[in-house]
Amino acid sequence: MSRIAILATDGFEQSELMEPRARLKAAGHDVDVISPKAGEIRGWRHTDWGESVPVDVELSKASPDDYDALVLPGGQMNPDVLRQDAAALDFVRAFDRAGKPLAAICHAPWLLVETGIAKDRDVTSWPSVRTDLVNAGAHWKDAEVVVDGQLITSRKPDDIPAFVKAIEARLH
Repeated sequence: MSRIAILATDGFEQSELMEPRARLKAAGHDVDVISPKAGEIRGWRHTDWGESVPVDVELSKASPDDYDALVLPGGQMNPDVLRQDAAALDFVRAFDRAGKPLAAICHAPWLLVETGIAKDRDVTSWPSVRTDLVNAGAHWKDAEVVVDGQLITSRKPDDIPAFVKAIEARLH
């Protein structure tokens, strides 16, 4: 089976990390949570802090070459912090350059804006990120999942089943 990286930091939308991770593991994939910080990162659940998850690999020690796909959970805080981290942006760009599945949900497409990956691509996102994507040259669509080559985007937690199904389809 495939080895999948989930890049996140404190403030990730809890369901957007936990559910894809659980579904991908249940399908037999190895899944590592990667973060700029070691130890644990804490999720955001609706209106307050949620559960913490252990970081499997610190970003400074992670190599995109070791993974078959990258998943970027949303939440407002998580991608906003990561888009200011040069190492995180380089990690995301490496998956795009390699043509590996790159999946972003909710606010995570901010990382696609910051890296330049969104330009001329079909994408979706949380509605408030739409203008940023359009201004970055993306073609925004209101759909539960949008697939453009190896790039997979979804809007919100309700879209997670379709999001994970699209990730798995790109892995086979």
